Amino acid sequence: NAAEFLDDLKKIRPDVVAGITLAAYLLPSAIADASLAGLPPEAGLYACLFGGLVFWVFCSSRHTAIAATSAISLLVGTSIGDLSGGDPARHVAFSMGTAVLVGVLGMAAWAARAGMVVNFVSETVLIGFKCGIAFVLASTQIPKLFGFPGGHGGFWTRLAEIVAHLHETHPVSLLLGVIALVVLVLGKIFLPGRPVALVVVGLGIAATSFFDLQAQGVRVLGTVPQGLPPLALPALTLTDLDTLLPVAMACFLLGAVESAAIGRMFALKHGYRFDPNRELLALGAANLLAGLGRGFPISGGMSQSLVNESAGARTPVSGFIAALILLTITVAFSGLLRDLPQPVLAAIVLAAVTGLISPAALVRLWRFSRAEFAIAAVAFAGVLGQGILRGVLVGVVLSLLLLLRRASQPNIAELGRVKDTDHFASIVADQERTRVPGVIVARIDGGLLYFNAEHARDRFLELIAERGARGERVTLAILFLGTVPAVDLAGADMLIELQHALAAQGIELRFAGPHGRVRDALTRAGLDAASVHAFRTIPDALPRE
Repeated sequence: NAAEFLDDLKKIRPDVVAGITLAAYLLPSAIADASLAGLPPEAGLYACLFGGLVFWVFCSSRHTAIAATSAISLLVGTSIGDLSGGDPARHVAFSMGTAVLVGVLGMAAWAARAGMVVNFVSETVLIGFKCGIAFVLASTQIPKLFGFPGGHGGFWTRLAEIVAHLHETHPVSLLLGVIALVVLVLGKIFLPGRPVALVVVGLGIAATSFFDLQAQGVRVLGTVPQGLPPLALPALTLTDLDTLLPVAMACFLLGAVESAAIGRMFALKHGYRFDPNRELLALGAANLLAGLGRGFPISGGMSQSLVNESAGARTPVSGFIAALILLTITVAFSGLLRDLPQPVLAAIVLAAVTGLISPAALVRLWRFSRAEFAIAAVAFAGVLGQGILRGVLVGVVLSLLLLLRRASQPNIAELGRVKDTDHFASIVADQERTRVPGVIVARIDGGLLYFNAEHARDRFLELIAERGARGERVTLAILFLGTVPAVDLAGADMLIELQHALAAQGIELRFAGPHGRVRDALTRAGLDAASVHAFRTIPDALPRE
């Protein structure tokens, strides 16, 4: 009935408003990101509208907006530009093929329930990687802002080209670009979440006609085809697809990590469940349709999603509304974009770049750990020195090395009795913890596996040696295994060898608190079942008084 219909309209009204705002933000950013990918401006519109039409159906995040992102666009532009050999038609086909491959990878990852794999890329590496991306992005847009031809190659080559061509700066282009950049930055500060970029686009187009900027040498966007392309597979061979696979894998990794990070952030903030596997399916479906529709790889965009949330989005319907608006513009009004000045487009990209660099995150990382800051710095240098694609691979390797480093050095803590209780806790300088005379108690925080077993053994023996160096005779060693989630054969063999080695020194080794899976593993490895099951707690393992 009419009352229910009106009630339904009220429920989706916030999503409609958010969708309109999101579309206003997506329009200029999609065009700008298409230029980063080395593609015509309509490719950005196709990617966002086709991806947006299906992403909302499958995603579990209520606020993530699917979009062309600066990082992936630049990765596509730098990587595929070399492969296409300067042929525009081949460049478009390669970009389409990359998006289709990303879609296939996303669906395969969803089928394999591999959603948690993206967590292996650490936030530390992403901080450095995004900073590197920001510098690379800036090097591609500064020539457009200054009105002289841009260079090619890596970051340092482009930087040298910028310095060499500074004397060719076009004053009118620079003035126009700087004004647009100032307005955009002030808009981000004082009007967050508002479609300031769309206003800047409109004013830039109006300024072109009013001041006849094109006659004064200011470059404009040019003709944007009106209408939709037919959905079709790119004209590529199996050899071409094989060549594109590394680029597609890098795009998929970036997209999956970014989308998962955005989804987790909003789910935690708004108190709903986020499913990373469903997000992989949504990402795969969106990229598949974007590739078939002459677009390029897309992912969840952080700035776009923040705009979506701040505009009041409550469900993924806002993304669908935004896609419908882009569809309408592409079919009926794309001709209005012809007079958009290139310096204004460059200013939009440069304003977006500021979101990739977080001084607060860098300072926090520096204060937390110099080692982790160094890892972020290596990721940053990898992007600048080796390019985006290799920078992604450097980031993956660094993440895995960081994970292995942490896993290979589990904490081994000596425990003492908490005053006037039967509880045991780590011995720290500022709290009262009492050592039991002649007994050393220690806890292993982490799994005992083949790559960290020796470290655990050596650290435990060091603790015993430290007690001996203080003139105390240790006759009993208690190893608490309640915080050990898993033991492999190498870890079990280490405990057996440790038991024999300590027995030779007159020290009995007892195990306390292992859970069922660890107890079963130790028994299968050859430890005496009675000793493994004997002591459930540390007080149980202490000598009877």
